[in-house]
Amino acid sequence: MNATDRLGDLLWSRGYTDPAWIRRFTSAGRELSPSRRVWRGPAPARALPDRPADLDALDIALGGATFKLEDLFTTAQTDAFLVMHRGAVVYETYRHGTEAHTPHFNASAAKSYVGLMAATLAHQGLLDRSAKASSYVPELAGTAFGDAAVEDLLHMGTQVSYAGRPFDKAIEAQRYYSVIAPQLRPFGYSGPTTIREHLLTARATGAPGAEFRYENGNVETLAEVLRRVTGLTTSALLSEMIWSKIGAEEDAYYILDGDGVEAACGGFSATARDVARLGEMLRRGGAVGDRQVVPEEVAMTITSGVPDGYPRRVRFPAAPPDSPATLSYHDLWWIPNDPYGSYLASGIHGQRLFVSPGLDLVAVHFGSQVISPDVPVAPLVQAFLRVGSHLRAIS
Repeated sequence: MNATDRLGDLLWSRGYTDPAWIRRFTSAGRELSPSRRVWRGPAPARALPDRPADLDALDIALGGATFKLEDLFTTAQTDAFLVMHRGAVVYETYRHGTEAHTPHFNASAAKSYVGLMAATLAHQGLLDRSAKASSYVPELAGTAFGDAAVEDLLHMGTQVSYAGRPFDKAIEAQRYYSVIAPQLRPFGYSGPTTIREHLLTARATGAPGAEFRYENGNVETLAEVLRRVTGLTTSALLSEMIWSKIGAEEDAYYILDGDGVEAACGGFSATARDVARLGEMLRRGGAVGDRQVVPEEVAMTITSGVPDGYPRRVRFPAAPPDSPATLSYHDLWWIPNDPYGSYLASGIHGQRLFVSPGLDLVAVHFGSQVISPDVPVAPLVQAFLRVGSHLRAIS
């Protein structure tokens, strides 16, 4: 990559230093790009019981400092924050024009929803985790993703270079945006214009399954595998398997590429209340009421099912390079290895779905936080754990 290309990429990302610019995309994706709805189904919305708790005065300690939720919201550029404890909403706030009925960008938190569907289909015997992706998507044979097993994709286990470029996570994330969003393409862009074209340029730089490397192409390949297995679009599949069964209030949606294919790794938007419903279903072992939505074994093994040979500890994408690895990763879910069996779906700009069975807690955070080495990452997980511990102590 020459200096001009690198400069173009740096200029290309300048909007991510402005929360207002970020919020324009996190809250209005279907107004800016083609989209496809994830139908909530014909059933009435399932009510969320309300049991308010005063959390605004709660002290949250971190690194010798103490802060309040309002401080967290300022740092994280919070658009929505919702906490459920033992099945009831105890705290809910919306800011910067976001409302309870507003679908908000989930970003990479959506990866975990794809992982959930894949794990369910594998549990049902419809998907072979050990099979190469190319056995389902033949045109990917010879590519880094096609030659990887489904299990590798579920654990970010590929080592890949696109179009002969040295791999750089930040640059490849920006290049991916150019595939799905023409308005984000730099001047003179001549690369792939669809997700499938993008995947076809991937070549392996190491054996699959040997190293953790967080990369969108794993999820896009997995989503294509699921489409071939089921014959359904990603939107229809998520609706059929999950969204129409959790009592959602609103349709969700995916943004689409030029081929009309969903951006499965991060182009999903939904309301905080409906994402909380998904989390509550998982907290209850995959059930909504007396109906099993996700197999109990799938829900219960999110934190314990990392297969042999895959890293037990990995580095969170937003963590500083010199930070210790403190997380596990399984079926596209992050696992903080706390005493409560917690796990989370996580996306750029502060999107989080946090499920903690041991604390009887589900927390959803949507934000438009600036991504920059000069801006500290908001300590969202630490805040969730403090809130959960407090609620458990007072209930």
